[in-house]
Amino acid sequence: MGSAILKGYLAANPGCETNIKAFDADSKKTEALAEEFGITAVSSVKDAVSGADLVLLAVKPNCMEAVLPEAAESREKNCLVVSIAAGISLAYLERFLGSDAKLIRVMPNTPALVGESMSALCGNRNVTDEDFACAKAVFDAVGRTEEVQESLIDSVIGVSGSSPAYVYMFIEALADGAVAEGMARDKAYVFAAQAVLGSAKMVLETGLHPGALKDAVCSPGGTTIESVCALEESGFRASVMQAVRAAAEKSREMGK
Repeated sequence: MGSAILKGYLAANPGCETNIKAFDADSKKTEALAEEFGITAVSSVKDAVSGADLVLLAVKPNCMEAVLPEAAESREKNCLVVSIAAGISLAYLERFLGSDAKLIRVMPNTPALVGESMSALCGNRNVTDEDFACAKAVFDAVGRTEEVQESLIDSVIGVSGSSPAYVYMFIEALADGAVAEGMARDKAYVFAAQAVLGSAKMVLETGLHPGALKDAVCSPGGTTIESVCALEESGFRASVMQAVRAAAEKSREMGK
């Protein structure tokens, strides 16, 4: 995720690579990023954080406790710290980085790799409008952004953070159905994925309720309403709702 955000940001802001430093416990990863993008690979958290105006913590939640103390020692007073770790609250970050730290928590998703991420942002009381705009610009470079209250972050994880996995399963299932009907698998994936992409754009660009868009496809006595009935008999919508809530609940557990 960190490299995807880096790639998108550099594409939107050419020439700024000389101002970016990166550290990873696996030095081969940072060396590869430095070679590909022209950024500076450093050998420690201290070197990455020292002198930085903005620090992006793109690490796994279980790595935070090891990374944060060193970051706290090295951060500049007015440095903005942005975390994309699921389940890591602003209060948790403050315990390590200090009550005066300027912190923003972000929940992006993996479509950042193709510039279509959905990212939710929330900041602590120390974050200024200018700070927030700075962080938002980073994530705008890889997709859409929305400001939310931190209390909604668990919901965000369920509806967008984890949901690419559900969508991939749906695309795979659509393609499997087409293959069962005789279509070649490579074509089936294209038909299924493009249908999902186009449908998502219809929701975002028309502003119409998803139910109204669904109704517009369902002709009386036609093929679509027949398939919608089959989905309802299988508990399609209830299963998706349960998946969103399960992801949100897991996120809450991780934050305790």
